[in-house]
Amino acid sequence: MTTQAGTPVKTPAAPPAGSGPWQLARAELLRRASVRVSLVIVALFAVMAAAAPLLSGLGGWSPDEFDKTAVDPYLGGLPIGPFGGISAEHWLGVEPVTGRDLFARVVHGAQVSLLIAFAATAIVVVAGTAAGIAAGYFGGRTDAVLSRIMDLTMSFPSLIFMIAMMSVARDVNRILLMTAVIGLFGWPGIARVVRGQTLSLKHRDYVDAARVGGSGSWRILTRDILPGVAGPVIAYTTLIIPGMIATEAALSYLGVGVRPPTPSWGQMIAESVAFYDTDPMYFVIPSACLFLTVLAFTLLGDALRDVLDPRGSRS
Repeated sequence: MTTQAGTPVKTPAAPPAGSGPWQLARAELLRRASVRVSLVIVALFAVMAAAAPLLSGLGGWSPDEFDKTAVDPYLGGLPIGPFGGISAEHWLGVEPVTGRDLFARVVHGAQVSLLIAFAATAIVVVAGTAAGIAAGYFGGRTDAVLSRIMDLTMSFPSLIFMIAMMSVARDVNRILLMTAVIGLFGWPGIARVVRGQTLSLKHRDYVDAARVGGSGSWRILTRDILPGVAGPVIAYTTLIIPGMIATEAALSYLGVGVRPPTPSWGQMIAESVAFYDTDPMYFVIPSACLFLTVLAFTLLGDALRDVLDPRGSRS
């Protein structure tokens, strides 16, 4: 294809003939600039979280190490130098008063935030998919019981319960507790999506043929129903990850999340509020990390839903 001036115009390469639905979906996703940028941001923060000890070692500071020479005791402990003390020694500056290295705390905070978000999402997806398929396929009493449990869980004031649980349970692993509590209230949403998909799939011709051919319920669920709901589940999974990250940050911001000195983005934002006018970089850096991560997962999830579950995106 050329313009009137004769300049060739590049068009997106079409998928090769005979490509399967997953190859077509991948090609469609990679055509979108927002998806490519989101994938880069997600990969960057995932690598940052996985390699947090190595990265903080390269920076030369641990997240709990104080550097009193980087703050001015005569100015209330404000960082010495411009932009919150950013220098060759402290790549993102330091915390006021303590002098702890912000780069080390940000990368370790990414590890905590993404670990809790991914683990809680895994619980939600496994439990929700299992409950939704069981309710939709077996119907009857199984559907009634599971649907009432979904309704009860979704109607419960989950945030209040999370705050109460995190405040009362003191001598436990906070990361495990947050993962379990967040996952406990997240599964009904995906269960309802999967239940609706299963109801539309269980009377398809290929499912009836498998049933007439003597296939048991387990084989039908794993070989016929589960692949049919995989697309919406993947799209929904990507959409709930940013909610999990935001929930962990909110709990840590309120002081009922991970305990100091373990770093967390929400905890850092809460501590930076007192210095937003004198050291704005202390507030901007963890807030920007949280914003970019949530935005990237949200854009990626929206694109996946459009491609893998177009009917759901129009509803």
